[in-house]
Amino acid sequence: MAFNAPPIKTTDSDDVRNVGFEIEFTGLTLSNVTSILQDVFGGTLEQKSEVEYELNTSEYGKFTVELDWEFLKNAALEAKVKDQGHKRVEFLHQVALSVVPLEIIFPPFPLDKLGKLDDIISALREAGAKGTDDSVVAAFGVHINPEVPSKEVTTLQAYLRAFGLLQWWLNQAHEVNIARKMSPYIKLYTEDYVELLLEKDYETLDALMDDYLAHNPSRNRALDMLPLFASIHEAKVKNAVADTKVNARPTFHYRLPNCLIEHQDWSFASSWNLWNFVEILAADADSLDFLSRRFKAMSMPVIGVKRSDWIKEVNQWIESLG
Repeated sequence: MAFNAPPIKTTDSDDVRNVGFEIEFTGLTLSNVTSILQDVFGGTLEQKSEVEYELNTSEYGKFTVELDWEFLKNAALEAKVKDQGHKRVEFLHQVALSVVPLEIIFPPFPLDKLGKLDDIISALREAGAKGTDDSVVAAFGVHINPEVPSKEVTTLQAYLRAFGLLQWWLNQAHEVNIARKMSPYIKLYTEDYVELLLEKDYETLDALMDDYLAHNPSRNRALDMLPLFASIHEAKVKNAVADTKVNARPTFHYRLPNCLIEHQDWSFASSWNLWNFVEILAADADSLDFLSRRFKAMSMPVIGVKRSDWIKEVNQWIESLG
C-alpha cells in the first residue's frame, strides 16, 4: 500500500519532514523481533537489559525494541546494575509475553522513504506477530509521530482544529477496537475544547498551550500535543502535567490507530493515510473555515453536535476531494 503524501512535505527550514512510528504487538519473543529487525535494516544490536534492545543503523538511526511494561523494564535495569535478580526478571518476562505487548520505536523516517517500513511489517507478520485483534483486554496500537511543518501558532492551531473536526470520523474510520476505546489512553478531545479551538484565534503559542493544558492535562489523548509543547516550553508542560514519560520532540503524537499486523492487507500506510486527512484539512484554509462554520451551525443547545450527523458531513467533504 502506498503512503499518501501530505500537502506540506517540508519544514519551514525546507527540510523533508520526518515521521516516526511506534507499534505494539504480541506473538513473538524479543530475540525473534531483534533478529528480524536486524535482517531488514542491518545495524548493530545492543542489549540494554533483559527486556530492552537498541539497534543502531547508519542509514536510518536508532530503533528501540522493548517489552512495554514499565515495572519489568525497571526491574531488568536494576538487575543489570546490581548483577542479580535475573531469574526473577526472566520469570516476569515469560508471564508477561502473552498479555504485555512488545514495542518497536522507529527512528524518524523521511516522508519519501516511508515505503521501507512495510518490509518489517511483512517480516513480522510472517513470523507470527499478532496485533490488537488478538487480545480482548489489551489495547495494542500504532502511534504516528509526524514532524510538525512549523511551530508557528497559526500552523499548530490549524492542525488542532483539523483534528478536532475529524476526530469522530477518524475514530470510526480506524474501527478502533473496543478494548482500546475503553482504555484511558486514547481519549478524544471534549466537544467544549473543540468549540473553543474553533472560536478563538490564538495570537501566541503560550495562549494556545495554556488552553490545551487546561483541557488536556494528560498524555492520554488520541492526538497528544504534550511532546510538541514540551519541545517549545518544557517548564510549562511539567508544571501542568506530572508525568515523567512526556518526551519532548517537535512532532504530533497520534495514538488512535489499531495494530492489525496479522492482516495481510494492513501496513503502516493504512494508519498514515487516515491521519493524512488531518494534514489535508490543516493545509486547506477554505475547507477548514467551511467545516468550522458547519460544526458551529450544527451545535444544538445542551446536546451539542450529533455525532452521526457530523460524520456524514465529514464524509461529504472527503468525497469532494475526489
